[in-house]
Amino acid sequence: MTRLVLVRHGETAWNAEHRVQGQFDVPLNDTGRRQAEAVAAALSRERFAAIWSSDLMRARETAAPAAAALGLEVRLDPDLRERHYGIFETLTYAEVKARYPEDYARFERREPDYDFRTGESLRAFYERAVACARRIAAAHAGDAVLVFTHGGVLDKLYRFVTGMPLSAPRDFAIPNCGINRLAADPWRILVWADVAHLERALDDLPE
Repeated sequence: MTRLVLVRHGETAWNAEHRVQGQFDVPLNDTGRRQAEAVAAALSRERFAAIWSSDLMRARETAAPAAAALGLEVRLDPDLRERHYGIFETLTYAEVKARYPEDYARFERREPDYDFRTGESLRAFYERAVACARRIAAAHAGDAVLVFTHGGVLDKLYRFVTGMPLSAPRDFAIPNCGINRLAADPWRILVWADVAHLERALDDLPE
């Protein structure tokens, strides 16, 4: 059985501030670094054929302790990046709502083709995330693969596996450094948002 074990990156200062990171490169904070070590300890006895990660700093820093514990190199793929939030990036959600009320309303309605003027639509992001997951699964058929990515990517993969529409409000958790397990072909969820290894974890994404 081909399995993807997917981990959202650890906490950053911007997560704690409810500031939109998107594809802006932000490092982990002290909590995030502790979470990354906890993930490594939780997964250190499992066997993985490979480790993949988004090339953004917060994902790479989360992957590093697990890679060291498992003795594997981290393979980077920019298709595992967070959604590009365009004009929203670097602002808090409260600032976005005040500065761009019409754009925020379209974002809040989850319009599939709204792209933040200079960013990425839900539809395009979904296609990118799903294609990347399919590609990684195909490259490691019959094996388990560890993947470090972002909340938005996890949101899209959950919807892909369950058939949940892009426009539907999110009713599932995506905590920092939660462990999520998917089986491929047929795709199904084995475990979602496991945080038993963590003292605390934020779930700050509005989508």
